[in-house]
Amino acid sequence: MDVNHHLNPDLANIAIWAGAVIAFLILLRLANIFRYISNNQVGIVEKLWSTKGSIEDGFIALNGEAGYEPEVLRGGLHVFFPFMYRIHKSDLVTVGQGKIAYVFARDGAPLGASQVLGANDTDDKSDFQDARKFLRAGGQKGPQRKILREGTYAINTTQFAIITDERVYGHALSAQERAVLDSMQLTISERWGFTPVILAANQDLVGVVTVHDGPSLPPGEIIAPEVGIDLRDEATFHNNFQEPERFLKAGGYRGRQLQIIVEGTWYINRLFATVESVPKTVIPVGNVGVVIFYTGPRTDDVSGEQYRHGELVLNGSRGVWKDPLLPGKYAFNTYAGKIEIIPTVNFILKWVRGEVGAMKLDENLSEISLITKDAFEPTLPLSVVMHIDYKKAPMIIQRFGDVKKLVEQTLDPMVSAFFKNIAQKMTLIELLQNRAAIQEESAAEMKAKFESYSLDLQEVLIGTPRAPAGDKTIENILIQLRSRQIAREQVETYQEQERAAVQERTLNEAKATAAAQSALTQSLIQVKVNENEGAAALARAMKDAETRKVTAAAVGEQSRLEGQGEADRVLAVGAATAQATKLAVDAYGGPEFRLAEQNFAKFAEALTRINQPLVPQFLMSGGQGQENNGAGLIPTAMLSSMFGQMMPDALARLKDEAPKQAHRNNGGG
Repeated sequence: MDVNHHLNPDLANIAIWAGAVIAFLILLRLANIFRYISNNQVGIVEKLWSTKGSIEDGFIALNGEAGYEPEVLRGGLHVFFPFMYRIHKSDLVTVGQGKIAYVFARDGAPLGASQVLGANDTDDKSDFQDARKFLRAGGQKGPQRKILREGTYAINTTQFAIITDERVYGHALSAQERAVLDSMQLTISERWGFTPVILAANQDLVGVVTVHDGPSLPPGEIIAPEVGIDLRDEATFHNNFQEPERFLKAGGYRGRQLQIIVEGTWYINRLFATVESVPKTVIPVGNVGVVIFYTGPRTDDVSGEQYRHGELVLNGSRGVWKDPLLPGKYAFNTYAGKIEIIPTVNFILKWVRGEVGAMKLDENLSEISLITKDAFEPTLPLSVVMHIDYKKAPMIIQRFGDVKKLVEQTLDPMVSAFFKNIAQKMTLIELLQNRAAIQEESAAEMKAKFESYSLDLQEVLIGTPRAPAGDKTIENILIQLRSRQIAREQVETYQEQERAAVQERTLNEAKATAAAQSALTQSLIQVKVNENEGAAALARAMKDAETRKVTAAAVGEQSRLEGQGEADRVLAVGAATAQATKLAVDAYGGPEFRLAEQNFAKFAEALTRINQPLVPQFLMSGGQGQENNGAGLIPTAMLSSMFGQMMPDALARLKDEAPKQAHRNNGGG
């Protein structure tokens, strides 16, 4: 019991000293005399009381009032006056690599009526690590135009709330402020605002910028003009909207901008400006781009007095640009204007349902419905090859709006009416057979019509007329035409076969000739020999004939001369004989008597020389059909007596007539 009695006072003393130490430490902690700040944090000082009282405006005590001090404590041990300060620790603000952080000022001057973001147009207003300087310079409360790039910042998060993609740095935030900042973080995330704008070179994109701060556009304008693009002017060159204050100083307007950004990495405050990525405008080879511009200055018409379908303006002005864009790739703001792609190579428009060209200009075209002279109703597929002069492309756009409207509202009804008129003058068969002539005629006539629309017609291609679905009439006519053609082809085939047979015969003869060439050659040689021998014989014969001719001529001349002499002799003898005869005749009583006398003398002499009787023994008499009997025979004795009686009478008459005839010959009566 004595031992316990001595131990209890010692324990009690220890407990008392321990309690005193704990109480002292608690008192020391409450007094905030000593505070240690780690190096990855800052200390935000809150003055609990001051002889200067509380602040009258805002909540940052710039003049020693009670409230939050603008300065922060960095890492280390700090000593304070007891019970006057409260120290709040806050992490250093860290912005990761390739990230963007946004600043929200909780205290400062109010924003202007047209402002969306707080101005940071001076160095003091843009230094977020010195809250006192910021507020003294007139920095404005609310979201700021300046952003924080990669790095670590010692920022008074009571004055400035820092919004990153990971967290919101802020101290002593009310529930309402926390909700506002969370909403801002969500908005920035939706705009991909915590990362820079990156336009990769392989994506062929451009960025169309819409500015959300600054003065509004003048009435009638929809696109803000380009400002601050001169690199040499440091005061206004905003480097593609990365310097909002310079942009506004250059006279930039709120709204969608004419200036676009191209490939690169751009640190743009998405609360100040949003960026929409759009593809670059590519004008393929064989095309041009006609620009319809919605902004820019208003300039005079440059289309000329002859063009009355609209105005053309200089490039960069508001309206249809006079000079089209040539093939290439353009960083064009598609909100500031429109580019109509016009083909400058030959392209085909097909009046065929279901067949569409690459540019889809003919997707609403179909076959042309015709009515022929003989009341058939075929449909005509048609293709037109045309070309547009690139210098005339702006005129087409100014006049028709686009090429597709030109095709559907002008060319389609014009071409359809033309072929309908042609079909009404022809029968179906004529329409089929005269296709080439119709094609040539249509090309010639429509070329002039196309030129009036600044188009160059190259060729018209006509297909085969077709019948409506279910109608077999045209097909039957075509079958008949095909049958006729087959018949013609057969006739021609037979003719060709005949010519082939003749040619075959000629070939066979040639083959036979070739086969007998040796014998033929020998015979030809023999013929030649014979011809030569004949020629020699002919020459000899001709020589002999010439000799004989000369000899005969000599003999003939001799005979002629001898005959002439003999003839002269005979003539002389004959003349003498004739004279003697004449005298003798005259002596006998005339020539008739003398002639009769000579005849009878010769007759008598002849009778004496022959052995036959003067008259036949019997003479056949009687008619046809009578039997050959003795009744038809005349005895020769009777004939001799008859002839003997006749002769003296004849001689007597001759003697009587002879003197009379001589008297007549002598000229008597």
